Amino acid sequence: MTVPLARRALAELVGTAALVAVVIGSGIMAQTLSPQDVGLQLLENSLTTVFGLGVLIVMLGPVSGAHFNTVVSLADWWAGRHTRTGLSLREVAAYTGAQVAGAVAGAVLANAMFGRALVSWSQKDRSSPHLWLGELVATAGLIMVIFALVRNGRASAIPVAVASYIGAAYWFTSSTSFANPAVTIGRMFSNTFAGIAPAGAPAFIAAQLVGGAVGLLLVGALYPDATAVPGAGAREVAGQNGQVVESSRTGDLLDTLEGDL
Repeated sequence: MTVPLARRALAELVGTAALVAVVIGSGIMAQTLSPQDVGLQLLENSLTTVFGLGVLIVMLGPVSGAHFNTVVSLADWWAGRHTRTGLSLREVAAYTGAQVAGAVAGAVLANAMFGRALVSWSQKDRSSPHLWLGELVATAGLIMVIFALVRNGRASAIPVAVASYIGAAYWFTSSTSFANPAVTIGRMFSNTFAGIAPAGAPAFIAAQLVGGAVGLLLVGALYPDATAVPGAGAREVAGQNGQVVESSRTGDLLDTLEGDL
């Protein structure tokens, strides 16, 4: 059955808040435990994000699709716009508002848990062109992972695949793979290892949007004949007894679960 939009928006808010709390909280803990070793800080931060993201996708995917990412929500709408089986623009707006609000709440929560000022604007400069390129690559890859699995009928692998990709992209992209406009906004609110200065956020978000479009174009070029086209196939969700059941909702992009950073 179709999940009411209000409940889906709540899932996006809670999930994005938890994700940002995981990212920032683990960043603060990493700085505390390994103050002299930036490489170890990144390892601690990335591993925690992988585990946290995977759990959140599995837990909230059956409710909202576990987007936690405005680029993913926009991709869902774009993929289903002709058949009207993807998110509507109204739903994208609701998802986006919930994601941004959740991201800010998650940053405030992380700050509070570690005894810091509830809002502490980040001073971490991330305004270099090579970092923008890193964000474009990270976001394009994320969209490719999600859509390629959906198009090939392997959406059940998305929780592991997305979490694994984000963990890897922490290391192989210069930007450490934000790949998420809502999370980027949230990370402005904490002056910690995982933060981004407000002046650098608009360019990051622009690069993410471009990366999302590039990812969709590449999926279309690589899998033009795939049958499980996003936004057109039946969405499957996990039933209470653990069996896979078919839902009448077809617009959440994923057959099973999905998510992002």
